[in-house]
Amino acid sequence: MSFVVLLNLLVKPGWVVVENLVQDRLGHATFGLITALSALTLVVAAISDLGLTPYSVQRVAAEPRFMAETFPTLLPLRGALNFVALAAMLAVGWVLGYRGSELLLLLLAVGAALLLAQYGQFLRGTLQAHQKFNTDAVLSVVEKFLLLGAVLVLIPIGLTLPNYVGARLAAAALSTALLYGLMTRFFGRVRYRWHGPLARTALRASLPFALMTLLYGVNERIDMVMLERLASPTEAGYYAGAYRWVDAVMMYAWTVLPLFFAKFASVPKDAVAQRQLLWFGQRVLTLPLLFVVAFVLFRGEVVFWQFSHSSPAEVARMTLCLKILFVNVLVHAFFAIYSTLLTSTTHERAVSWLVAGSIILNIGLNLVFLPRFGAVAASVDTLICAAAVSVGYLVLVARRTSVGVPFGLLARLLLAFGLLCGAWYGLQYGLGLRWWVEAGIMAVVFGLIVLGTGLVRGSEIDQLLPRGRVEN
Repeated sequence: MSFVVLLNLLVKPGWVVVENLVQDRLGHATFGLITALSALTLVVAAISDLGLTPYSVQRVAAEPRFMAETFPTLLPLRGALNFVALAAMLAVGWVLGYRGSELLLLLLAVGAALLLAQYGQFLRGTLQAHQKFNTDAVLSVVEKFLLLGAVLVLIPIGLTLPNYVGARLAAAALSTALLYGLMTRFFGRVRYRWHGPLARTALRASLPFALMTLLYGVNERIDMVMLERLASPTEAGYYAGAYRWVDAVMMYAWTVLPLFFAKFASVPKDAVAQRQLLWFGQRVLTLPLLFVVAFVLFRGEVVFWQFSHSSPAEVARMTLCLKILFVNVLVHAFFAIYSTLLTSTTHERAVSWLVAGSIILNIGLNLVFLPRFGAVAASVDTLICAAAVSVGYLVLVARRTSVGVPFGLLARLLLAFGLLCGAWYGLQYGLGLRWWVEAGIMAVVFGLIVLGTGLVRGSEIDQLLPRGRVEN
């Protein structure tokens, strides 16, 4: 797990920095349009998967024979669904008013890149299910690494909209080809064999995952599309500049949570094992994010240092959106793992209803507030919906599982965050330290808080040390 996180820490922040440069060169309006189209394709791209990725991970983790019996049918089925999704993307884009070059160049190219990336995630699911997490970790950053290199080459010679979109498509194609080649190397070449009844059975079983994926996609991405359509591409650009950092930080969660999804799915009827995984996963997920959220709340403006072509008012607006959105990250830090527990233990439908309610609330709030308040309203609406759905997760875990909600652990985590923020405020009061000095001091303080509240015990640290492992 530490290897997975390390790779993402090395690659993903570098990509965020480069993407800041891309937005600064192309402008807020152009980049807002690109991001809105990307968000739209992510929503519609749920058709290309129909829940087959989480379904296959769950089944292969629990029944290793499933891969040999079913993948000869699932692979061509998954590929055919890509073309269906691409046609759906073009149709939805037309309905929303995109025309000409916007529709053909951006939506088609961006959509094709995202569909290839999703197909790669489907292939990576076989590695996750076989607990090959280190290999999966390397493959999870290949696309970003290739795209990072391509953009770095393009920036000095002239970054334009067409060559940026083309670089995204090329990186997705190369990484998907690499994933397919490695999958055949690990598990042998899969000979396609169409079996209609088997495909229908898989689709019926994966529909709850498909609905959940579609709902999550709409819930997370609809803000960007509605903002670009109801307010302006420029407001969408401001929101994109802030949300990029949310995506970067949440990549930690989206890297860790699939590992626990596979672990939860491997012990579907062992409540004791699931409870231990939940307690461990809660700390692994939440503690690093607490520090990052506190940093953004007190020093969020420093992350926009690359926007040399933006006015102080534009940077201030992005900073306000960033701080609101990072309260949303705080909510996910506390409660996202409960969604993972539920979806890996056959409670997908209940989770889907929760997310559907959140979408309805989000769309209603957006229709009222986006035209007037733009990116700030989109940030607040996202936070409100995240809080509402997280309460639902806790209710479902308490009522439908034997695991239970560790309220004591949640209270200690909240106490640690409160102490961290109080100490940070006290450090800033009357002092003019540089941000990196301030962050370094608070990292040490946070470590002491974590130990003092018992969130990490000394015996657990000893287990990580070489001497502790030998003695045990």
